[in-house]
Amino acid sequence: MSLTPLDIHNKEFSRVFRGYDEDQVNEFLDQIIKEFDIMLKEKRQLEERVATLNEKLSQFANIEETLKKSLIMAQETADELKSNARKEAQLIIKEAEKNADRLINEALAKSRKLVSEIDELKRRASVYRMRFRSILEAQLEMLENGDWENFEKIEEDLAKNMTE
Repeated sequence: MSLTPLDIHNKEFSRVFRGYDEDQVNEFLDQIIKEFDIMLKEKRQLEERVATLNEKLSQFANIEETLKKSLIMAQETADELKSNARKEAQLIIKEAEKNADRLINEALAKSRKLVSEIDELKRRASVYRMRFRSILEAQLEMLENGDWENFEKIEEDLAKNMTE
């Protein structure tokens, strides 16, 4: 049972012979009532403040929990983005390596083809040089021998060799 200022104010004491001075007791009780009333008001204010602070604390706890969840989700998202970026980078590197290999193989094939064509051109040039030399030697021999009759035969051979 809680004592209130009204309980103190309404309290009646029995009278005895040689008791305390009634005015002093009433004056003291009035002082107690005032002090008690002030303390009760302060207590209510403090309880209200505690309730308000508890409510704010609860809100801050909710905010903190939300921030933790957001931070965790942001970290997970960042990790996922990093992972995806690594995978994409690896795919780009693999694709670049494939393209580089393809380009190298194409270049090698072209160089082999060019070497083959150059070899073929060298062989043909050699054959033409030998034919040309043999024709010139035959012409020189005819000039030296004065054998103009064989000239027609050599022309026919020359035309025949050129078509081969």
